[in-house]
Amino acid sequence: MTSFAVNTHRLDPYKNFKFRVVLDGKVVPNVTKVGPLKRRTATILVRDGNFANHSITAPGLTEFEPLIVERGITHDKTFEDWAALVYGGAGAQMSLKNFRKNLRIDLLNEQGTVVRSYMVYRAWVSEYTALPVMDASGNNVAIETLVLTYEGFEIDASIKEPAET
Repeated sequence: MTSFAVNTHRLDPYKNFKFRVVLDGKVVPNVTKVGPLKRRTATILVRDGNFANHSITAPGLTEFEPLIVERGITHDKTFEDWAALVYGGAGAQMSLKNFRKNLRIDLLNEQGTVVRSYMVYRAWVSEYTALPVMDASGNNVAIETLVLTYEGFEIDASIKEPAET
């Protein structure tokens, strides 16, 4: 059985280094790392009086782990502006209307075609690193980081496997 219905010749899964993040309908430039999208459902132990020797399990509350988005620092203010909606600075009020945003993470194949999209719902910035540790003896790109708290995600079912050429 093949893992790819359209591209039956393909054996290898998609790579994790071709992707893009879309926020407010625009691709966020210079994103170097994103993820993971992870949910966890708590286990509830249920003990039935008729079965004194053991308990059974049932699904409980589902929670979503924070999503981390990193990118090289440039003059694009997308991260900074979004973080400011939660904390606007000294004496500023947060934006109750606009601080939650939906975003999309597109997984691309080697040809740059979208092969899967993940919709992330009602995300907001719970942590913002504007400037990393600076190191005069280092040789790295300066990275700014968002930690996003969100209320759910799903795979966009409208994205179908593209035919590869």
